Amino acid sequence: MTLDRYRSTANRLLRPWVTAAAKLGLSPDQVSVLAFGLAVAAGVAFAAGEPRFYVLGALCVFLNGWFDLVDGALARRLSVASDGGDFLDHVLDRYADIAILAGFTAGIGAYALGFAAVTGVLMTSYLGTQIQAVGIGREYGGVLGRADRLALMGATGLVAAVYPSPLVVGQNVVGLLLVLFAVVGHLTALQRFLGAWSDL
Repeated sequence: MTLDRYRSTANRLLRPWVTAAAKLGLSPDQVSVLAFGLAVAAGVAFAAGEPRFYVLGALCVFLNGWFDLVDGALARRLSVASDGGDFLDHVLDRYADIAILAGFTAGIGAYALGFAAVTGVLMTSYLGTQIQAVGIGREYGGVLGRADRLALMGATGLVAAVYPSPLVVGQNVVGLLLVLFAVVGHLTALQRFLGAWSDL
């Protein structure tokens, strides 16, 4: 993971957003639902497969990632952080990943590739929580964390809007993103499995 290293910087930038959410009377759970709604909007936009919708989808992805940080920061500001809120956030994050990747998949009609990508992403997340469930602790190891994936998905939307043509082996930038997520996702899941197995 790379972007998670900058969490402290992000926390400083979040303060005005957290303050605004608190003044509006939003709860952390409501912010989580708002973030999820943006992910669904991104998926719908990407499914259209047209330049202007790729730009809209990219904006929604970036906002989804940002509000996904706001909800936790707001919970800490209001001193209402809870296991329930953490659980809801993780569930919505997984559905958000599915929605965005499904949109990319539908936009280029590469359903087998999309299936491989979404299962790679989901298995990476599943291994992290399952490792925690058996008492080893939450596992974030791997090449691409969620922040990295969101950054790549947003950037891919912008690139696809400008250059939708195939780049390598008949795949455009969206197809290449799905290949990356499929390969790296399953390798990361395997890495987490082997690391946890050795600790049991």
